[in-house]
Amino acid sequence: MADRDDTPLASTHLDDQMEDFEPEQKSGFLPIETNWFDRLFISVVIWIALSLFWFRFIEPLGLTIWISNAIALVLAIYIIRKG
Repeated sequence: MADRDDTPLASTHLDDQMEDFEPEQKSGFLPIETNWFDRLFISVVIWIALSLFWFRFIEPLGLTIWISNAIALVLAIYIIRKG
């Protein structure tokens, strides 16, 4: 019975390991430290801004929104990988 009281719980070992864990920070061309979700969020905001700009100024000239979506997709992939 005394042996059970002396053994440490498995969760104490997990707590020690979690103290050293930090999310992956990547330094790229963006002027701030970001993780993948930050870069994804920045890409979505740029996609929306580009789409609004395209609807207002470019689409009346006759170019379709799909061109804007392709540009935004390529830009998003580049930002997420290299940003």
